[in-house]
Amino acid sequence: MADRVHPVPAPPPRRPDQPPADADDEAPATGTAAAAATETTPLHPSFNRLPSPPPGTYIVQVPKDQVLRVPPPDRARRYKKLAARPARRRLLRRACCCSCAALLLLLLLAAAFAGAIYLVFRPRAPTFSVASLSIRGLDGAPSSSSALSPELDATVRADNGANRKVGVDYRGGGSVTVSYAGQRLAAGPWPAFRQAPRNATVFAAAMRGRGVRLSEEQARRLAAERAAGAVPLAVEARVPVRLRFGKVLRTWTVDVKARCDVAVDRLEGDAAAVNRGCRVRVRPLWWWW
Repeated sequence: MADRVHPVPAPPPRRPDQPPADADDEAPATGTAAAAATETTPLHPSFNRLPSPPPGTYIVQVPKDQVLRVPPPDRARRYKKLAARPARRRLLRRACCCSCAALLLLLLLAAAFAGAIYLVFRPRAPTFSVASLSIRGLDGAPSSSSALSPELDATVRADNGANRKVGVDYRGGGSVTVSYAGQRLAAGPWPAFRQAPRNATVFAAAMRGRGVRLSEEQARRLAAERAAGAVPLAVEARVPVRLRFGKVLRTWTVDVKARCDVAVDRLEGDAAAVNRGCRVRVRPLWWWW
């Protein structure tokens, strides 16, 4: 409750004919006339005024049930603005939750669709191999001072036999290169063609090089390996590929990177290539690793 300060009213003045409050308080006979004269004499008006409270700070406590719930008119606009903030925040929070839920639902649907496609079609990466190499421009004794212009024609086999329901579209813009000990010898385009499921395609890739210089160490190693009849070469290809699932579904275009390590018995004419293994990498399609 509130602590309130109330002034105490002054007692009413005593009438002349009113007897005193207590007989024991009567004055002696000698002072009776003076007391009667005092009682009948009117008092100065200043004596009837209430004493003013001393200056200071007063704390008035008001109960909560008596606090006004309606703001004053000058604060009504600010009150309305502040009162609208919680509702605005609730709407924003609800919109964010709905957006996150919709995004999560889309991701779940996409994952379910991709999983169903994988379980139905079971896509596999095609395999590659180098059947033969026709080499020109490396028949002389290579040295670090001379520039070489080699020409190589590779017979490549692309096998899609592991896929029963998935076709492969090799699009244009691909390239194939041949290198020795990290030094590129020649490069050429990869042909564009469409490969059906359970199909193997053999094609020729023509590669040309110009101004190739080998270091002294590479020249010595190449001469020794040529004499031994086993020159290691690396055939690398980068091809943009699209997958076809049935007759309707198509994937986006991804880059397939393949590397085949081969060994040839000669550096002039048609050389027999011995494959030492090929690796295929397709990062966006994780099942092609």
